[in-house]
Amino acid sequence: MKNKAVAIIVAAFAMAITAGIVYADLKKGYYAPDQLGVQQAAPAALSTDSDYQVSAYAVPTLELAPGDGRQDVQIYCNICHSPRYITMQPPLPAATWEEEVNKMNKAYGAGISEDTTRKIIAYLQNHYTPETRKQ
Repeated sequence: MKNKAVAIIVAAFAMAITAGIVYADLKKGYYAPDQLGVQQAAPAALSTDSDYQVSAYAVPTLELAPGDGRQDVQIYCNICHSPRYITMQPPLPAATWEEEVNKMNKAYGAGISEDTTRKIIAYLQNHYTPETRKQ
């Protein structure tokens, strides 16, 4: 009796799975471009007598500025984001760098000691503010 009940449950489950697969296959649709209703115009032909040029995209430098605290920035900040995240920022005021580092510590749980936090803030303020950033 127990084996019959198990067999019936397994058979019902298999039928339900099969029905679900068939239904999903029917619903996914097979569309040909002429059935979509909206036709997209063919792309314009490229001219062979033109000269196409693209200028280089300015990429911020990856290297952090040398100075006291650089190693701490590389160690602690690189855990969550690359150093490029720092170098690609516009020059931020000193108070903003302090707020950012404190936010990383408190809101995001960076877990940086107070002494190291002060060194990181000082480094960022000495190298990445409008007054101190070197181009």
